[in-house]
Amino acid sequence: YADCHRPPRGVIILCAGDSLTDSEYPRHLQRLLAREGKRAKVLNYGRKGHASGEYLRFLRQQGASMARERPDFILLQLGTNDVRVDGDRTPADVFGRNLEAIIALFREFTDRRGERARILLATIPPLPEEFSPPFGPGSRERVVSEINPLIRELAAAERLPLVDNYSLFLRSPELLPEVHPTSEGY
Repeated sequence: YADCHRPPRGVIILCAGDSLTDSEYPRHLQRLLAREGKRAKVLNYGRKGHASGEYLRFLRQQGASMARERPDFILLQLGTNDVRVDGDRTPADVFGRNLEAIIALFREFTDRRGERARILLATIPPLPEEFSPPFGPGSRERVVSEINPLIRELAAAERLPLVDNYSLFLRSPELLPEVHPTSEGY
C-alpha cells in the first residue's frame, strides 16, 4: 500500500520538433541519462520535414495522446524548415504565431504530480554556408535575423528557459557540417 503513495521515480522528457529532433538526439539523451544512472523515459515526438504550421496541426491532432505521457519536461526546437525556400517557407510573423500556439498547447500538459510540464525552448542551429535545396541564399540569414530572435523573444515573454543551440554550434561548427549535426553534435 505504501508503494502506491510514493512520488513517481525518474523523469519523463518529451522531445518535440522537426527532423533535428526526430533524427538522433532523443536516443542520445536516453543513453546519456542511463549512463549517468538517471531514471528517465525520453519520448521522441520529432517530425521530419515539419515546419511550425505542420507541427501545430500535428500537435492539435495528437496532443491528447502526447499529454497522457505526463512529461516532466518538454524540449521544443522548431524553425529550421520554416526558412526553406520551397512551399514550407513561413513568414516570420506566421512562425511567431505558430510557436506561440504550440507553447500554449504544451502549457496544458501536466506531469504525474499534476504540475505543469516544464518547457525548454531552443534556438535553431546555424545553417551551413553552402546551401542546398530546399534551403536557399536567404535561409541562413533568416535564422539570424528572424527565427532565432523570435524564439528568444518568446522564451523571455513566456518565461521559458532558452537552450541556445545556435551559439553552441556556431562555436563548434565541426559538430554541424550540414543541416543535421554529427553523432557527436547530437
